[in-house]
Amino acid sequence: MPDAGYILASIAIMAIVTFALRAVPFAIVMPLRSSALVGYLGVYMPAGIMLILVAYSLKNVSVTAPSHGIPELIAVAATAAVHLWRKNAVLSIVLGTGLYVVLMNWVFA
Repeated sequence: MPDAGYILASIAIMAIVTFALRAVPFAIVMPLRSSALVGYLGVYMPAGIMLILVAYSLKNVSVTAPSHGIPELIAVAATAAVHLWRKNAVLSIVLGTGLYVVLMNWVFA
């Protein structure tokens, strides 16, 4: 059985490492707040991410399938309309996804 000092030392090291890993993000965030790059990314990343999500979501849509891509088109249009109206990405994504699920399960089933 290991010595009590060995166990206490290993617990102390684990506590220090855990504290450091939790404290480092707060220490890093201060210099990043005044960074021009972070400001630029904060302005343009949401639109880029939304564009990537739309492209990924529509990559397998088939216009020759029975629904002809109509539910996807309606859901994307509704998502864009809600986003332009409310300027809230979470709300527009949730409503657009919900509308798509309703269209696929009950309207175009």
